[in-house]
Order: sequence, then C-alpha cells, then structure tokens
Amino acid sequence: MKRLVLTLTIALCFIGFSSFKSNDDSIAPEAAVKSFNAAFKSATEVSWSISESLYKANFSLNGQYVSAFYNAEGQMIALTRNLSSLELPIALQASLKKNYDCYWISDLIEVAREEGTSYYITLENADTKLTLKSSGLDWSSYKKQRKS
Repeated sequence: MKRLVLTLTIALCFIGFSSFKSNDDSIAPEAAVKSFNAAFKSATEVSWSISESLYKANFSLNGQYVSAFYNAEGQMIALTRNLSSLELPIALQASLKKNYDCYWISDLIEVAREEGTSYYITLENADTKLTLKSSGLDWSSYKKQRKS
C-alpha cells in the first residue's frame, strides 16, 4: 500500500511539473525572439518568461548572466545584470562609502536603457532596508522600509 501511494505521488508530481509552460522561446513573440537572436548571437542558456507586459530573456553572455526585456513588437526596452560593488563607477563607490558605511549590500543591479545606464542598490542594516537609484554621480533614495 505504501508503495502504491508513493508511486502515485511521484507520478502526480511529474504530471504537475510537465503542465507548467517551459521557458523556451515559444513564450515570446516572434519579433522579440528575432530581435534577441540578432543582438546576442553568442548567448547561451537562454530562457524566456513573461514579466508584466514585457518578455524577459535570461541568458549567459561572456560568462555573465544577463536579462533583456522586450515588448511585443520586438523592441528591446532594457538590459540588466547583477554587479559587485567594485564594478560601480568610482564616484558611486565613494558616495556609498561616505554616506552608507553602516549598511551592507544585499543587491546591486545595472539597468541599461536607451536613455542611459542606471544602478539600483539595496542596502541593509539591522533595522532598515534601503534601495537607492543612481543615474549620475550620486545616489537618490528609491525605496525605504523598516524591518520587522
């Protein structure tokens, strides 16, 4: 009886997992896939998903994991990648050291758009989680929340 229950449980798990839509390029419109393939010919490990009204391609490029966001017409809206604090421009590193020395970095993302490159950093201490944005040489507050 235990074997039967175990076998049925495993079978149901496989059926359940197979019913999820796979992360292949059939999720994205053909225009987005064509645009992506033209821009990132050497990309590997490509997977597609839908994020709000945009189509997101996660992929590896030159040893880095990158995400590209496309609209339904195939226009690339933004590119994002995770960074280490050492990859930030020197002025932003100095500003962090000067103004946020009592925080640690929990997330750092570079967002490249047609308008330019922005950085979003999440800083934390024991009481606060703070997200900052920079589009220039200094940081501005983007979101602040108290930890419970």
